Amino acid sequence: MKSNSAIITGGAGFIGSHLTERLLGEGQKVIVLDNFSSGRRENLQHLNKDLSLTIIREDLKKSAQLEQIISQGEIVYHFAANPEVRVGETDPKVHFEENIVATFNLLEAIRHAQAQKVIVFASTSTVYGDASKIPTPENYGPLIPISTYGASKLACEALIMSYAYTFNHRALILRLANIIGPKSNHGVIVDFIKKIMANPNQLEILGDGAQEKSYMHISDCIEAIMHLTNRFLESSKKVDIYNIGSQDKITVKEIARITAKEMGRANIRFDYTGGVDGGRGWKGDVKTMQLSINKLLKTGWKPKYTSKQAVRITTKALLKEHQKR
Repeated sequence: MKSNSAIITGGAGFIGSHLTERLLGEGQKVIVLDNFSSGRRENLQHLNKDLSLTIIREDLKKSAQLEQIISQGEIVYHFAANPEVRVGETDPKVHFEENIVATFNLLEAIRHAQAQKVIVFASTSTVYGDASKIPTPENYGPLIPISTYGASKLACEALIMSYAYTFNHRALILRLANIIGPKSNHGVIVDFIKKIMANPNQLEILGDGAQEKSYMHISDCIEAIMHLTNRFLESSKKVDIYNIGSQDKITVKEIARITAKEMGRANIRFDYTGGVDGGRGWKGDVKTMQLSINKLLKTGWKPKYTSKQAVRITTKALLKEHQKR
């Protein structure tokens, strides 16, 4: 089974816009749904003349035409979400509404459309919480997320899987590491660039700098998504789960060094906030994260870039984007 038409929720977002470009490049018809709360129109601007692309401003929290739209696609890539983990500490309702309510409404629209769908869901490494096993495999448990973001994504996973079994759909759950690259508008590299531009002599680093996590370049992420989706479409599985990430990890301190060096501020002073709960950057910040991607590797695919390479390439790309503004 090959898909000829796709719906991408959050298709104007960081990952969603890269996926949109890739699917169009393969000759698929793509309908992008986005409420543009975190997604940006300029992410798709270079694709506006492609007749195979339809962009619809749609809020999954209160959609009136979702059922009609859903009927037009064979596969649904559900990438719409509030991506900012930190907001959960001050406004947890955001993650409940933008992630859980939006997912429920999407699933209800799929159910009412009465056509079997394949759902590809962008989940997250944060569903594992503070995992005691690093690298963390897909069958690790119990899953105890420590942020409302991770909790909301885990709830979405459960809803999607239950709808797949109850209403005869199929679901591919992709648990993503920290994905970085051009067009990203949040995360540690973006924060560091903004801070260094504001103060070239001093860089505030949240936490103790020893936080160590896996980072993956967006090009590798999209390749993995395409590889696993195509593989899933050819299979007969009802539900499958894969980790997607790099094969190593990098500390926040090292990311700060790379960012500062690329900005010509190698001698900048680092000021650590000390953080909370043993050096975390904020409440809900997972201190150490590396996903086991053995299951992915066994399919014959592996990432091109290490975490350090991904950070360096991303920093260069984001700085180039800034210069064009």
